[in-house]
Amino acid sequence: MRRAALYPGTFDPFTLGHLDIVERASRLFDRVLIAVAEPRHKTPLLPQEVRLELIRKSVSHLPNVEVKGFCKLLVEFAREEGINVIIRGIRAVSDYEYEMKMAWMNKKLYPELETIFLLSSEKYAYLSSSFVKEIFSLGGDVSNFVPGPVAEYLNRMRTGEGEV
Repeated sequence: MRRAALYPGTFDPFTLGHLDIVERASRLFDRVLIAVAEPRHKTPLLPQEVRLELIRKSVSHLPNVEVKGFCKLLVEFAREEGINVIIRGIRAVSDYEYEMKMAWMNKKLYPELETIFLLSSEKYAYLSSSFVKEIFSLGGDVSNFVPGPVAEYLNRMRTGEGEV
């Protein structure tokens, strides 16, 4: 039996912390599907199609990882994909409290769904997309926080050449 897991998020932008979770999950599961959400309550820095392509480039070295976008309830997307395991990264106790409530809600909506928490690697415990966006918006260099394809795109975006 092939074991599959879904790693959902907005990934705006995809960071080295996200990549670390994906690489570790890819060793635990036969298939990992990165599910890129279209945020409903905030304006993303990067459009969904750009995020999808940058993530695909960032995980191209992982043959058992796929990337797809979605704009619906996560549990519905998981059902459609035939996946009943969600991977979530945890950096701090505050993440756990939020993620635990989300896992319980998802379980109510899709009883077969299990959530597995992976602790952030210590070297990325401070890292978040929000911090990266803030640094980028204030003109700072984010290349130490994001995979190469993301850093390259953001640099081109800054100079007005933002093609993926």
